[in-house]
Amino acid sequence: MRITTKTGDDGTTGLFHGGRVPKNSELPRAYGSVDEAQAFVALARAESDDAELSDLLGRICKDLYVLMAELATLPENRHKLDDGTSRVTAEMVEALEAVMEDLADRFEPPTEFVIPGGAKVPALLDVARTVVRRAERETIGAADEGEVVKYLNRLSDLLWTMARWQEGTSLMSKEAEGTVDG
Repeated sequence: MRITTKTGDDGTTGLFHGGRVPKNSELPRAYGSVDEAQAFVALARAESDDAELSDLLGRICKDLYVLMAELATLPENRHKLDDGTSRVTAEMVEALEAVMEDLADRFEPPTEFVIPGGAKVPALLDVARTVVRRAERETIGAADEGEVVKYLNRLSDLLWTMARWQEGTSLMSKEAEGTVDG
């Protein structure tokens, strides 16, 4: 398989299930933003030494491939997509909500604005969250009335929750090491 096809040299890109569009059109902008968000989620995963967080972020990366497949398909071809494989489902959104509820029960949520950067992994999760928010905005016009926008909305909330959870974990580790004054 060749990496370089040269078919995009004219400024267009091929879509899933056929069709070509300009690279700066709505669909590539939307799935490109999601691709960027996925890269930041993957970076947070790579920096984490927490097995549970790594597993959760790995599942999110897989979900984002599904989401990108849906966005990389012309609306008239979306009937060809498969739930959970190339089309986002309500169950995928509900799964994010369940994880968020579970994690939120593990820490006391902040009562004031949070200044990110207390530790590397939570900061990366905050960057991923902001990129997901932008992807959500880019996706609104490109997505059908399905679950894509809902998924991204919940994902940004979950990433915020994960960052706060990890901040608490990081602080507890520093306290245990004696590197934080209590």
